[in-house]
Amino acid sequence: MAILHDATITPGKRDLMKGWLPSRPWFDGDLERKPVGSFRFDDPAGEVGIEFFLLGGTDGPTLLVPMTYRGAPLEGAEEHLIDTTDHSVLGKRWVYDACGDPVGVSALLTAITTGGHEAALEMEQDGEIVTFDPTCRVVGSGTAAAGVSVDAVTVVDHGDPTVVRAGDHELVVARVLGPGVTGRETLTATWGGGGPVVVAAID
Repeated sequence: MAILHDATITPGKRDLMKGWLPSRPWFDGDLERKPVGSFRFDDPAGEVGIEFFLLGGTDGPTLLVPMTYRGAPLEGAEEHLIDTTDHSVLGKRWVYDACGDPVGVSALLTAITTGGHEAALEMEQDGEIVTFDPTCRVVGSGTAAAGVSVDAVTVVDHGDPTVVRAGDHELVVARVLGPGVTGRETLTATWGGGGPVVVAAID
């Protein structure tokens, strides 16, 4: 499960995305898109937050923006740093493109290969645990019994889709959602008003 905090984040997640998206070769320049869905994965170690956003608007395609949140910089991942932010509960957080973070990639590969799905969302409010429904559902197509863990990734992000080489896997991540991503095993997303659509795949 993903534990959420009733916290203030400065700058906010949408502001972080607005500052980072113009640097991406697959971005079309429309900064008016808003989150239309999101889902999280668990970090088995409980250290890294992993969240995928779907950004949509009245016109144009929906974008996929995966992010990881860390309590310290990820060594060697400077090119994948989106920005830093201040979390009122957890303190300073380093926010990365999840495609360049081995923990984020491991979680995505595990979901794909094991038939996994998004994490459950829980928050403590007034001394009680409250469960929230995710605004996007995902499911992997694989049937493996064990998950995947990688220590390093190589990212090719020259356009859509992004290709991530991680261990024995070549992972393809859609940035602009549509019919373009296919593979031997896939992760399919469904959200209010959208999907099902393949958002990531491995050959």
